[in-house]
Amino acid sequence: MPPETADSLETKGEAAPFGRSIARMFAVLFRPAMKKWRFRIVMAVVLTLAAKGLSVIAPVFMGNGINQLTANDLSVGDAAIAAGISFVGFFALFAGARFLSNALPTIRDAFFTAVTQDAQRIVAVEAFGHAQHLHLQFHLTRRSGALYRIIERGAGAMEYLLRFLAFNIGPTLVELVFASVVLAALYGVQFSIAAVITVGVYALFTIVVTEWRNAQRRTLNEADTKLRGIALDTLANFETVKSFAAENREATRYDDATRSYNRQYVTVMQSLSVLNAGQELIMTGGLLAVAIMAGYGALNGTMQAGDATAIILMLLNIYRPLNILGWAWREIKQGSVDIEKLFEFMDRRSEVLDAPDAKPFLPKTGEIRFEHVGFSHEGRASGLEDVTFSAPGGAFIGVVGPSGAGKSTILKLLFRFYDPSDGQILIDGQRVDKVTQESLRNALGLVPQEVVLFNDTLRFNLAYAAPDTSDEEILKAAERAQLGDFITGLPDGLETRVGERGLKLSGGEKQRVGVARAILRNPPILILDEATSSLDSGTEEEVQSALKEASRGRTTIAVAHRLSTIASADLILVLDNGRIVERGRHGDLINSNGTYAALWQRQTGGDDEFNISTEQSVPTRVAE
Repeated sequence: MPPETADSLETKGEAAPFGRSIARMFAVLFRPAMKKWRFRIVMAVVLTLAAKGLSVIAPVFMGNGINQLTANDLSVGDAAIAAGISFVGFFALFAGARFLSNALPTIRDAFFTAVTQDAQRIVAVEAFGHAQHLHLQFHLTRRSGALYRIIERGAGAMEYLLRFLAFNIGPTLVELVFASVVLAALYGVQFSIAAVITVGVYALFTIVVTEWRNAQRRTLNEADTKLRGIALDTLANFETVKSFAAENREATRYDDATRSYNRQYVTVMQSLSVLNAGQELIMTGGLLAVAIMAGYGALNGTMQAGDATAIILMLLNIYRPLNILGWAWREIKQGSVDIEKLFEFMDRRSEVLDAPDAKPFLPKTGEIRFEHVGFSHEGRASGLEDVTFSAPGGAFIGVVGPSGAGKSTILKLLFRFYDPSDGQILIDGQRVDKVTQESLRNALGLVPQEVVLFNDTLRFNLAYAAPDTSDEEILKAAERAQLGDFITGLPDGLETRVGERGLKLSGGEKQRVGVARAILRNPPILILDEATSSLDSGTEEEVQSALKEASRGRTTIAVAHRLSTIASADLILVLDNGRIVERGRHGDLINSNGTYAALWQRQTGGDDEFNISTEQSVPTRVAE
């Protein structure tokens, strides 16, 4: 069964149970990093409960005021004055309670927004950091942008659900409980039962119809995707359409897709009408039942007109937030899925982890040893098999071989992007799987085949290997990488933006930025992964000169496609099908008339004389 990738996380349907997602979300509020917000969280709860309590009690004040008006003759003497003062007081209390029930949530939202935003930030940063530490294979198997969508949607859904569940759905349930208690205590338990039944039927109907509508919306989305796909595909391939005289055919295909979309859209809108009409019917039926019961109570003398008014107002307050229940249910379900996908991603463990007792790597001379190393890439039949070699400190080692022979795999194992299935790798006598990954990689410098740059300034990209480097040091490194004249000739100098993936720079300029980064890092070991294979001969000569400067005084391992770039190496390793089939110096390998000699003949046309001067190639370091 293939491993789960970021794409599979993105497209998976249902996630873990709803309750688990919500519980993990609220647990974020109680993390140590959220301790500074505890007072605001408590105050938000207090204000929410106070607002709902006032919302429930406000209709009671209105009802008592009306009772005062209907129970006294306001045209007669002192009693009229007292009654007048009494009903005005009740109406004032109603106004004050109603105002505070609406104002307190606004105050709460004003200071609680910082809490939800910080919780969102903490989770998003944690997920983003977790992504950086996942193993290389995970990132290689994901579709571009899929992982960020998981983080973005999950963090966004968390911020939304924290506010919505804590301060909309939750308080509405609290208000229903408060109202049920007040109705039973002041007017009769039958009114509490009527309110609960109405809300229950309303919620059940809304959830059932919303689930039905969700299925229709999915069909609508599929029709929309198909329609947009046909439109964009046809317009992008207009030349093919004209070549086959298919203009009318494509118009007909677009018409069919539009008709399908329109039919689904009509169905969705009709189902919305069913939802809204059904909700109104249930809500109105509940109000009618309560009004009739209150009316009979008034006729029997057990209730007054103001009591009936208070009951109806109380139920209207409860029903008002329920208008968005269908939309809220859909958003809550989708939000919980987005959050669970985020938490599932954050639960993933990297396949390459620091050992529990891992120590910092302590660089010395830069000696590298591979001892019977074996490794197989996922999904591939072959990898490395019994690879053994030793590179003394300061030596220059060339690695060559046909495509897929395992050259770059050696470098990835050295960086510990993967762990070998057999054997061990040592640098300066320290096993790479027994030291921390961060300290290991800090001792390695890499110039890849294609230097990919961030869409930022030259300063940012040059100093990426050493962020605290001064401009003076950056320019010195750029000069050593033969990039100095280029930078000084730019109007904005180091502030020049390089564009997405460094597209504003030429291939040679990007490679020299990579070399300058390696110089700034000043590692004891330099890795060159076909660093000049994509360059023209003139640019290659310039970059080779820069590489000569970068590799001075350090162990260098160079994977090469052009054999001329490693012909002066102290040791050349020839790989084929994951095994070292030849090893030695250039001259010895040519004389052996084996795989290396055949590769050299294909590239040089049979000229076996070594004409590559050491000024043009990476300098040799004699291995003792």
